[in-house]
Amino acid sequence: MSEITKMYETVAPINSNLHQDVSIKPVTGLEFARHMNSVPILAAEFPSAAQDMAIVFAGEGDDLMPLALTGIKPNENLYLNADAKWTGRYVPAFFRRYPFIFARGDDDRMTLCIDETFAGVNRDGRGERLFDADGNRTQYLENMLDFVTQFQRQHIVTQAFCKRLEALDVLEPATLNASAKDGETSRLVGFKVINRQKFKAIDDATLQDMFRSDEIELCYLHLHSLQNLGIKLNDSTSATAADAADQDDDTGPDVDEGSLVH
Repeated sequence: MSEITKMYETVAPINSNLHQDVSIKPVTGLEFARHMNSVPILAAEFPSAAQDMAIVFAGEGDDLMPLALTGIKPNENLYLNADAKWTGRYVPAFFRRYPFIFARGDDDRMTLCIDETFAGVNRDGRGERLFDADGNRTQYLENMLDFVTQFQRQHIVTQAFCKRLEALDVLEPATLNASAKDGETSRLVGFKVINRQKFKAIDDATLQDMFRSDEIELCYLHLHSLQNLGIKLNDSTSATAADAADQDDDTGPDVDEGSLVH
């Protein structure tokens, strides 16, 4: 199980019979994201996320997705302070939708679910009710359903963008090397970035199509965001993204190696 899916421990379909007396009390921090060194983001989030987060890609085929890096070591999230408060300028929607999520059933229908292990789930009336006394959805639940529905729609758009990049073969494996103030060196592998030379070689007709679909903007936002590798990950005195050739260099110091491969 990946770091991402670990965030959702006990997912259950929301049901008016089982959850009529359930309330959700929002927590003040994001402790549930403490162990995540990356978070999936949607294409629509690139402009905001690229301000202070490095956007990369991970996975293969239908599982290829954009991720915002939040740490270098496994189980590390440098965007959370000691009180689990987010220190960045933009909180990814993946975190904001928690503890809700859509799950696909055997009939291929999407069902709104909730992580019942979320600290804010209670039957004591604390926070927002999911259903009223008559078993009808509350406005809170309707709002969350709308938010998760929009998330799912944007996920489909994001998948199409990733398929485009994969079909054009412009992604290449990369490595992030970082040196901490105490001299410890870490390396993050298992992710991909756009190769600039391959990107520049895309034919004019495809580029025009990508311009009209805003995919060109997404590519440049991704490339620009890589400048954040050594900025927000401020436990490191230096951080650089190296191309695939650098991964074969075994002459450097021993490293604490993490991975985005799930």
